Amino acid sequence: MYKKIFKSIALLAVVLTVLSCVSGVSKKNETTANDWQILFNGKNLDGWTVKIHHHDVGDNYANTFRVADGKIQVNYDDYTNFNERFGHLFYNKPFSSYHLKFEYRFTDQWLNDAPEYTYRNSGVMFHSQGPATILKDQDWPISIEYQILADEENGNPRPTGNVCTPGTEVFYQGEMDPRHCINSASLTYPWEQWMSGELIVYKDSLIIHVVNGDTVLQYNKTQIGGGVVNGFDPAIKIDGKPLTEGYIALQSEGQGIEFREIKIKTLD
Repeated sequence: MYKKIFKSIALLAVVLTVLSCVSGVSKKNETTANDWQILFNGKNLDGWTVKIHHHDVGDNYANTFRVADGKIQVNYDDYTNFNERFGHLFYNKPFSSYHLKFEYRFTDQWLNDAPEYTYRNSGVMFHSQGPATILKDQDWPISIEYQILADEENGNPRPTGNVCTPGTEVFYQGEMDPRHCINSASLTYPWEQWMSGELIVYKDSLIIHVVNGDTVLQYNKTQIGGGVVNGFDPAIKIDGKPLTEGYIALQSEGQGIEFREIKIKTLD
């Protein structure tokens, strides 16, 4: 009888242990899933700040950035001309180490007086200076750019998920690369196709660009330096200063584009 009781107790202990493990795994998976923070609520631009060249911080000139059908749009319906109104929509909180995911697609809207290079061209800025520190006539934020490109339908390859460096510099393949933009290894994609972009950022130690699930570019040692940016506050541009954190921003530079499913997970 005692042997039967002992076996029953032992069996119950095993069952409880298994259930405890299953519960632990379930809670871990639930926690992992909930680690993602939604940056765009699909309804409005709450939590975001606009800065457009020639305009004060917060002036969303001609409703450049707007929400329609659950997407953030860069829309030029209310423009008469572009006039170098390079714009950025900043999320109101800086980040350091994180995994950012977003989806985008271009529209067929492009302003003819915008620079030719802006055709089917946009970007997501990161490790950026805050919008409050950008002067009224500063064209681009000092930042790193995940550059977004699409097929120009001329037969030439045009990869997306590249890196550009307005007022910044990066190390690529072990040395500082003097180029303003470094192409990724991605394919060339149609302009109207919804695309998945990802940024995996470990401060200034490692940055990884992902396009449609494929790693296409890696670099490190992000820092302030170089040219391209004009009209900035000299006190902000401290060349050689490591960029280990900063703001995330969506770009507008004459080409229509839509963004959705923007979310972030902080990393250790």
